[in-house]
Amino acid sequence: MKTEIKTYNPFNGNQLETYKLDSKDDLKDKLDLANKTFGEWKNLKISKRVKLLQNLANEIDTNKAELSELITREMGKPILESKAEIEKCTLLIDFYIVNADQFLQDDIIETEAHESFISYDPLGCILAVMPWNYPFWQVFRFAIPTLTAGNVALLKHASNVTGCAIAIEKLFIDAGFPKGCFQTLITDHNGIEEIMEDEIVKAVSLTGSEKAGRKIAEIAGKNLKPSLLELGGNNACIILKDADLDKYMDTIFKARMQNSGQSCIAAKRFIVVEEIYDEFIKKFKSKVEGLKYGNPIEEDTTISCLAREDLADILEEQVKKSIDLGAEVLYGNQRNGSNYQPTILTNVSSEMPVFKEETFGPLAAIIKVSSENEAYETASNSKFGLGTMVFTSDYESATKLISEIEDGAFFINEMVKSDPRLPFGGTKISGFGRELSKEGMLAFVNKKTIYINK
Repeated sequence: MKTEIKTYNPFNGNQLETYKLDSKDDLKDKLDLANKTFGEWKNLKISKRVKLLQNLANEIDTNKAELSELITREMGKPILESKAEIEKCTLLIDFYIVNADQFLQDDIIETEAHESFISYDPLGCILAVMPWNYPFWQVFRFAIPTLTAGNVALLKHASNVTGCAIAIEKLFIDAGFPKGCFQTLITDHNGIEEIMEDEIVKAVSLTGSEKAGRKIAEIAGKNLKPSLLELGGNNACIILKDADLDKYMDTIFKARMQNSGQSCIAAKRFIVVEEIYDEFIKKFKSKVEGLKYGNPIEEDTTISCLAREDLADILEEQVKKSIDLGAEVLYGNQRNGSNYQPTILTNVSSEMPVFKEETFGPLAAIIKVSSENEAYETASNSKFGLGTMVFTSDYESATKLISEIEDGAFFINEMVKSDPRLPFGGTKISGFGRELSKEGMLAFVNKKTIYINK
C-alpha cells in the first residue's frame, strides 16, 4: 500500500521531496475542521473576506520568486512563464477584491410580494481536484471566488506538484484566513471517492482529463452532489486567406507553444486555407526554429521538458500512429526522456490521433483546406468543445458565425485564454460549468428565493 509521494525535477530527474500521505484519520480530521470552520466563515462579512484577499495578494507578491522557482522545479515550466503564472494569480485576486460585493449582493425581483429577492448563500465544503500544468493558477481560479462566496475548500492536487499544493495552503494561512478555510489533502486518487461521499463535502470542481471527469461526474452523480468539470481540449486555430500573419504570428505561435504545449486551451489543430498555407508554414516553422531549449530555471530558456516522462510517451505514440496513417514530419520529432522536441506535422487528416485526440506537448498538427467553409467544418469536427480561434482581416464576417461555434469560447484574432473578467469553460466532452467572472463566484452557492409578505 502506498504511504508516500515523491516529487522529481522533470528536467534532470533529481528527486525533490518525499511527502507522507494523509492517513484516514488525517483526512477525517481535515474534513471535520473544514466543517467547523465553515460555520464561522460563512457568517463573516464580505468586506472582511475581501480584506483577507488583499493580504493574500501581498503574500504572493512578497514570495513571487520562491513560488515561481517551485513551479519550475516541480513541473518544468520555463521560469519566466512561472513568474507570469504567479502574477496572473494576483490579477485574479484584484478582480474579486473589486467585484465580490457586487457579485454576491441580493438580486431584488419585483413580484406581488412585499419583498422578494434572490440570496446567494455558500454551500459549504467544496472539494477541488486540480492538475499540474498550471499548479497555482488552476487552484486560485477555483479557490478565490469559491472562498470569497463563503465556502471552504479542500484541495487534492496532482501528486507531482505536491510542494505547490502545500505552499498554496501556507499562503492562505499566512494571509490570515482561518485555519480550515483552505486545506491541502495529501492523498492519491483512490481516496477521492470516499472523500466525495462524505456528507461534509457538498460539491466538487475538477480540472483534468476526460477520463478523470467521467469518474468524478459518476461519483458526484451517485451522491447527488453538484460538480464543475473543466476537461480536455482540442482547440482549432483557423487561418483564413486574409489573415495578417505579420501582425498575429507571435500570438498564433504562443497559442501552441506556451507551457511547452501543455495546456488544455492550446491551439492543437491549425486549419489553414490553401491560399495562405505556404506563407503560414514558412513563418510558423521559423518561429519553432527560434525556440531555445534549456534548463527551465534559466531566464533565456523559452521551451523545456514536459512535466513527466510518461507524458512524452503518450505524445510519442500519438505522433507515431499519425505518421503511420500518412502524416509527414516537417520539423522535429526527436525525443529524449521527458524532452520532446517541438514538432510540426503536415498532411494531417481527421482519422489521425493528432487530429482527434488532445495532444499535450509542443506539437502542431497542420491541416490544409480549400475554403473558408471547409475550415469551419473541419474545426467543428471534434468531440471536444473548449475553444476555437480564427485569424482573419474580416472580423465582422467571423462574428456572424458566433452561434455556429459550439465551443465554450470563440476568439477572433486572439488566442483562447482565461481572463478573470470572462467566464471560462467548455461544452461536449470538454466539460460543463463555468469558472471566473461572476459565474465563477456563483458556481457553488445556493441561489435561494426569498418571498416576504407583510
